[in-house]
Amino acid sequence: MFFYGDEDESVVAAAASAVASATAAPSDKKGKAAGAKPSGGGISDEQKKAAAEKRAKKAAEKAAKKKDQPKAKKGGAAPAAELTVSALDIRVGKIVKAWEHESSEKLWCEEVDLGEESGPRKIALGLRAFYKSADDLQNRMVLVLCNLKARPLGGFPSHGMVLCASNADHTAVEFAIPPEGAKIGERITFEGFEGDPEPENKVAKKKMFEKLAPDLKTDGNGEVVWKGVKGMTSAGVCKAVNGMANAQVS
Repeated sequence: MFFYGDEDESVVAAAASAVASATAAPSDKKGKAAGAKPSGGGISDEQKKAAAEKRAKKAAEKAAKKKDQPKAKKGGAAPAAELTVSALDIRVGKIVKAWEHESSEKLWCEEVDLGEESGPRKIALGLRAFYKSADDLQNRMVLVLCNLKARPLGGFPSHGMVLCASNADHTAVEFAIPPEGAKIGERITFEGFEGDPEPENKVAKKKMFEKLAPDLKTDGNGEVVWKGVKGMTSAGVCKAVNGMANAQVS
């Protein structure tokens, strides 16, 4: 603001007052704008209600989806596979040596060739009542359940089981044998039940043979079957040596 110097004091005072008012006005307006709360900035009751309904709907959909999903077993484990005869390792063997157990009247002690690099296995056989002479056993081809843990029988370390057919009251027992031409060490197969045998410790722990044995039998022709499916080698079907029909094989 410019003065000529001869203005009255009241004029100067009035002018100064006007300048001060003009300068302060924008500041006050700005301050009011900065501190003012925008109209309608809060959430209405209708908006709150709509948001609550949306959350409830989403939660209901999530619960329904979870209910429809199949429940997983603890640890996320897959369902156990069906237990079949493929769990058993039944092989062709040959008895190369047999002798009477020194303290048991029921047991034969045997060495059975299964084609293993470690040599013949020692296996105890409780057939003294049915096979009286070692000559009845030696050089005989047999079927052997191989994946059983070794255990002492009458103090004799037995590793495996020579399979035999028997009637219901066990008054008649005879060897289950492979056909002529079967190879020592080859595995007996049952069509439709292919698969690798289970390890010895699992067979024992899960009592697999005990569960599978009721279906291991001979049919009406004396042939070895599991659930009606024939036990085969590369040379043909296995059977009871004298053709015992409808017998249990163990």
